[in-house]
Amino acid sequence: MLSTTDIISGITKGSIRAVARALSKVENGTPDAIDLLDAIFASQRGFTIGVTGPPGAGKSTLVNRMITRYRNSGNSVGVIAVDPSSPFTGGALLGDRIRMQSHATDSKVFIRSMGSRGHLGGLSGATRDASIVLSAAGYTPVIIETVGVGQAEVEVAGLADITLLVLVPGLGDDVQSMKAGIMEIGDIIVLNKSDRSGIDQLENYVKASLDLMPAGLKRPEVVRVSAANGEGLEDLWGAVDRLSATHSEKDKILRSAVKTMNQILQENGILFSEKLLELEYNGRETVEKLILAGRLTPYAVGKKLLERAERMFEHNGSK
Repeated sequence: MLSTTDIISGITKGSIRAVARALSKVENGTPDAIDLLDAIFASQRGFTIGVTGPPGAGKSTLVNRMITRYRNSGNSVGVIAVDPSSPFTGGALLGDRIRMQSHATDSKVFIRSMGSRGHLGGLSGATRDASIVLSAAGYTPVIIETVGVGQAEVEVAGLADITLLVLVPGLGDDVQSMKAGIMEIGDIIVLNKSDRSGIDQLENYVKASLDLMPAGLKRPEVVRVSAANGEGLEDLWGAVDRLSATHSEKDKILRSAVKTMNQILQENGILFSEKLLELEYNGRETVEKLILAGRLTPYAVGKKLLERAERMFEHNGSK
């Protein structure tokens, strides 16, 4: 059985066995998962692409095309497919053997299905940690495909460097319900199944909705594609590449680290986190500088603040 040290070493060497073990640990929340993530955090490279949209929008077909595109460029590709959870086992109802079968035998493609386990936002609670594992193992991009879209399913935009919102003609009320806040989560809005009737009406509706966006927000690019037959995909790849080029590696690391730190503090219910950051690190700005310099990780910060909060509660309780 691999030790945590062996798993950490294996991840940085791209060992599939080590990656699989690490993903099981973070998904199950084992006690050593935090130490593992702390150790590999600085080894991340590349970028993440989030793919979200209503059920039936063709997200998996588009992800299949995306895998092929990056594999043809020589990249190793990681995929996290977040599926509805079984009400009995908590596991994913749709497995990676059902999805993306054409890539199942490719050793440079790692596909993991994860159950959402009732987690709001369309993502499993461990999705962020799983993406860090895959990124540290050299998979780039890491593609996160969510279970669906709705008013709560916006977390993917907080995890991914680039988010694709996939829509198709004929959604009717499903598109209408997206007006409030959902359109803004997409860096690129992908109008899939462009060979279907109704695509012009969908594009007109989407562009009219974008005209209502608050001033100051960056307007997403709108691209028509047919993932099934390949039409428009080169336009989509160009839009993705342009967005990726606007983020330096340094910017990605800091943005990811700050988001991760805030999420960890929230998940652990650490009260008065700003005050604790002040006590432990002389404030948030100091923490962010230490993280960017590679001297600290969000997981180390979360663990230390949680320990301090527990000591404070124990001290107050003993009075």
